[in-house]
Parts: sequence; C-alpha cells; structure tokens
Amino acid sequence: MSNRQMLHIGMIGTGSISDLHMRYYAKNEDAVIYAICDLNEERAKAAAEKYNAQCVYTNYREMLNDPHVDAVSICTWNNTHAEFAIAALEAGKHVLLEKPVATNVEDALRIEEAVKKSGRTFVVGFVRRYDNNMQMLRRFIDAGEFGELYYAKASILRRLGNPGGWFADKARSGGGPLIDLGVHIIDQCWYLMGRPKPVSVSGNTYRKLGNRANIDHLSFYKAADYSAAINNVEDMANALIRFENGASLAVDVSFTLHAREDESYVRLYGERGGFELEPRTLIITEKHDTIMNIEPQTDHPGLDIHGAFQNQIDHFVECCLNSTPPISPIADGVTSTRMLCAIYESAEKGQEIRLD
Repeated sequence: MSNRQMLHIGMIGTGSISDLHMRYYAKNEDAVIYAICDLNEERAKAAAEKYNAQCVYTNYREMLNDPHVDAVSICTWNNTHAEFAIAALEAGKHVLLEKPVATNVEDALRIEEAVKKSGRTFVVGFVRRYDNNMQMLRRFIDAGEFGELYYAKASILRRLGNPGGWFADKARSGGGPLIDLGVHIIDQCWYLMGRPKPVSVSGNTYRKLGNRANIDHLSFYKAADYSAAINNVEDMANALIRFENGASLAVDVSFTLHAREDESYVRLYGERGGFELEPRTLIITEKHDTIMNIEPQTDHPGLDIHGAFQNQIDHFVECCLNSTPPISPIADGVTSTRMLCAIYESAEKGQEIRLD
C-alpha cells in the first residue's frame, strides 16, 4: 500500500470544458476525482461513472461541506464564478477557477480578498500559459533574446462559431467572444510581455450578424446546453490596450464574421527580435545583418491544448500539495478582468477608458 498523499478533487459543473479538467486529473498520480456536482443530476452521474467518482451532488454547498474534498475545479457559468469560488475558499478548499474569474471587477476583487484570507491555493484557468511552447518562449524572453517587447497583436476570428446556450446569454456569460476568446489571447500577450500595468483601453463591439443559426452545411462548436433561442452578446470585438511602460496590444475576436475562413494568430514584437505563437511557433531575429525566420523544433508546431490542460492540472495539484506559488495567480485574474471590463465600457461609451 502506498502512503502517498492524494488530493481529493470536487468538480463543480460538468459542461464541455469540465471534461478537459477531469480527463487530466484522472492521469495525475497525485489526484483522485472524488465528487461531481452539477444542477443536472443525470449529467453529474454520467461524469461520476466515467471517472469513478464516489459522490454526486446537485448542491455545491453540500459538496463544499464534505470534509473529504480537498480542492475544487469550477467549470460553471461565468456569472457564478465569484459566488462559487468564495464559498469554496471559505470552506477551506483549494480552487482552480476557469477563466474569466468574474464578469465584473468588484467580484474579482472579492475573490482576491477571499484568497488572501483563506491562505489556500488559487489558480486561474489561463490554460494557454501552460502550453509547452509558451513556456519555451518565456525562457527566450527571460534571457533577453527579444529585448523589450513593445507591441503585440492577437486575433481569434471565427466566421461561424457562436456556441449558443449560456455562452450567448449575457446574464450568465458576461459577454460574447471578448470574454470567452479574447480573455485567452489578451492574457497570452500580457503574460509574455511581462505583465505590464494597463493604463488605458479603447474598444469596440459589434452586434450585426446574430448567431446565424440559419447557416447550413458547416458544423461548429456548440455548448453542452446549446440553444439558438437567446443571443444578446456581441458578434465581434476589437481593442487597443496601452501599458504603463509604453507597450501596446491590439486584439480582435469574433463568434461570427463575414470572413473567408477562421483565423487565429498571436504575434509579439521586440527590439531585438519577435515571435509568433499562433498558428505556428516562429522566431524572427537578425544575425550578421540578415533577417532570420527560425522554426523551433518542438512536438507541436502551435498550441497543444491537451498538453496545456495536463500541465495546468499537474501544476494545480503540485501547488495544492506543496504550496508552490501558482503561475496564474488571482492578482492576474483581477487585472485581466479590469482590461476586459474596460473594453466593454469603452465600446458602450464610445471613448477611451483610463485605468490608472
């Protein structure tokens, strides 16, 4: 018999993203999926059966009262994140919270306060930080290979890709592609740029095309609760974010757009070189008066989302068991929320928003 300490995990929410959590907890030798909670009992039971969880709950507070639960993954509607995260911390549980941490800055700050009071591990699900190519490039950046990174541009444009269900219901999601997709690429760039303090934001949002549920012959990602009945989120958003150190970030995202094809890219530019993360990892530099495009030889040319989720889960488990400082702490979640909310505010008011 092994005396290894196992981290007992409670899952809150069994929608689409939760399976990427459970799949990789199941592969971690120091964790065991102990309890599953979902308002939909049938879905919770199905997940418990799939991952051999001992307990099923439909009330998250009952699960948090279970002394066997050490840590929770929260994979629920965005508007519930603050309530669930704070309750979990107050119950003495470690927390891995899916992005975005909250739909408003006040809730993000409330979570931050609860983290400080609890002394528990809190990891924000900025999963792309945990991609192997991202961490590889961090080593290049930290070694000064690119000099100061002063400009970044990032894009996730779906021509047809409104997931429907809660994603398209602003009351539950807090917004559309900006808060769902933009949160990832804004964080990627901001993290790699050294997390400079954002000072101003100018943004635009558009609701022109709707969810285009009428389109035939093309399939797309749909939420577990997919329905085309509600759609009151933006189709598309863009923004320019300025930072205290003079750097800037341009970003645009869409659920639907009259575009030829889906497009994703993440590009950063520095004084001594630049690099691209999406769609393929590429380093651009200058050697002996010659511009070089360098392709790092790695297992995955671009984002390996499955590897990133495994790394994130492994990191969370390690942080819980060994008190390791997290790569994606709550403070970063608060700043991310500030940037996202400022973009929405800027779009609504039609003016630049100052953050300092």
